[in-house]
Amino acid sequence: MSFLEPMLLAAIPLIGLPVLIHLVNQRRYQTMPWAAMIFLLAAHRLSRGFARLRQWLILAVRTLAIAGLVFALARPLASGWLGLAAGSKTDTTIILLDRSPSMSTASAGGIGTKLETGRRHLAEAFAKLGSDHWVLVDSATAEATEIQSPEDLLSVAEADPVGASANLPAMLRTAYEYMQSNQTGRTDIWICSDMRSHDWDAEGGQWPALRQSFLDLPQAVRFYLLAFAEEPQENMSIRMTDIRRRQTDQGASLVVSLEVTRSQKMAESATIPLEFDIDGARSVLHVEIAGRTHELKDHEISLGANQIQGWGRVSIPADSNNFDNEFFFVFDEPKIRRTLLVTEEPSASRALHLAAEIAADAEVETSVEVSSPEQLSTIAWEEIGLVLWQAPLPSGKDAALLESYVESDGRLVFLPPRSPGLNSIFDFSWGDWLKTSEDVTVGNWRGDADLLAHTLSGSALPVGELQVPRICGARGEMTPLATLSSGEVLLGRLPTARGGVYVLATTALESDSSLATDGVVLYVMVQRALAEGCRRLGQVQQQVAGAIGGDSSGWERLMGAELALSNQYAYHSGVFRTGERLLALNRSGAEDAVRVLSEEQIDRVFEGLDWVRLDGQADESSSLVNEIWRLFLLGMLIALLVEAALCLPKIRPAVKAVA
Repeated sequence: MSFLEPMLLAAIPLIGLPVLIHLVNQRRYQTMPWAAMIFLLAAHRLSRGFARLRQWLILAVRTLAIAGLVFALARPLASGWLGLAAGSKTDTTIILLDRSPSMSTASAGGIGTKLETGRRHLAEAFAKLGSDHWVLVDSATAEATEIQSPEDLLSVAEADPVGASANLPAMLRTAYEYMQSNQTGRTDIWICSDMRSHDWDAEGGQWPALRQSFLDLPQAVRFYLLAFAEEPQENMSIRMTDIRRRQTDQGASLVVSLEVTRSQKMAESATIPLEFDIDGARSVLHVEIAGRTHELKDHEISLGANQIQGWGRVSIPADSNNFDNEFFFVFDEPKIRRTLLVTEEPSASRALHLAAEIAADAEVETSVEVSSPEQLSTIAWEEIGLVLWQAPLPSGKDAALLESYVESDGRLVFLPPRSPGLNSIFDFSWGDWLKTSEDVTVGNWRGDADLLAHTLSGSALPVGELQVPRICGARGEMTPLATLSSGEVLLGRLPTARGGVYVLATTALESDSSLATDGVVLYVMVQRALAEGCRRLGQVQQQVAGAIGGDSSGWERLMGAELALSNQYAYHSGVFRTGERLLALNRSGAEDAVRVLSEEQIDRVFEGLDWVRLDGQADESSSLVNEIWRLFLLGMLIALLVEAALCLPKIRPAVKAVA
């Protein structure tokens, strides 16, 4: 329980006033022995037990009445039926507001979304709790913005829904940096989130250091987690998995593959319309969904004979979350998917060469350029979709070339050379080669996202069947994507602002692993990384909202993002023109995976920190913080009534006069 006027609690000692008056009153009369009354007093002692009890009860209810008045004046607060464990007014309140697409899920009645409910709850709670400073950390940009009052949460653009996913570790890092740079006093950090696993990355390596940073702060810090972990009851999402323009003798067509996913509780089969809108031309295709997932493969849509480049979207009817009911796309003539293989031993990298050269689609043209580290200055980096690096880590100008390539949204995979060396890049370096025992296998891997994600049919990659006799130690902070049963990271992703940098801690040589002999995993990894890296090439690009970042004021909106500010187009789903390029931005694939943190993961995330969890639901009307001073006033009135009843004189029966 907390209080809006905690200073008034200093009056609590006044509850002892009735006791003090009683003791003083006892001293007003002096006891004098009187022989004539001794007999009567002795007789009276036999019947004064109840009288003494009544006196004690009167004293107790008078004390309770004063206590009720003091607590009522202090204006106590409560959260639901539990007291909100807060203290006095804070110096700074930092709000981490998750406004990713999944937060736009509405209640069963479709009245309010999780984001709208969370903003309203927070604004109402902060209006009562009070603070000297209010700071909002935007989930799209992870930047801190000071707001004037809690009511601004209901109106500022930085609190509106976006198409970009949230990054809770980055948002907390921003909160920590704000506290450090502004030397804040007592600070409350409020987190409003639907607890999606991909937003929190609870298994990532950044959490221990982040927790310790807050524990080392000299000022008091308390965390409040407003969790909307409720899964959507009836919701469908649509995602385009492939799009390409095909030119034939009969004309041009657009070949699309897409996936429709339904909530787990929607088990009955249903027929839904898929609406395609291509440059203003609309068409509808009805599909029947029998299970949770329906995949439409290579559906052809006719194009005009001269229509080489264009854009459009595919959508499904409205449901509990309209943010995942449409998917935007752009198309152009297919480009060559180019891979750069940097190696000191081309013969040792033969399996990598084949995995990048053999396209998954016969209509996609691929090219692999083999180079040594000394030839990097001659590479046309703007044409490269993927770099496979199986050589000692670069330094100097070569390292700067790779960093610039990744900054331009390229994809890079490091594999260990025979002699790792001492160089480092992206805060990563190689350790020593280790020989594993025969019973070591791949213990766990991430099948929900990234390079080892399940196939479109839901089947898992055979990662657990891989044999890894030798592994090279990987030093640096990274997100594990595959880990051996002995604890070593087999595949990890290094943290970068843009692009993607991966570390594969073994090679495809038969002496090191079975990646070449059991080639499915290696082939899928390389092709997925290549496909992601090639999205940045050419005049049309398919990108994830928030992946490009930066100021988008110069962009032209062609489709979608109707209510977005022009300088925030990069964080919204839609089609945009920037210069000569066409950009289609959509939510990330992880947004469609309804997977929330477990209780154990939440406890590990906040381990050692002072935190409170409050659970909410979309369109919930009750307030987070309620004033309960009326209950204390009611208690005071009841105490006074009881005191009055106890003070009434005893009714004696009337005595009849004797004639």
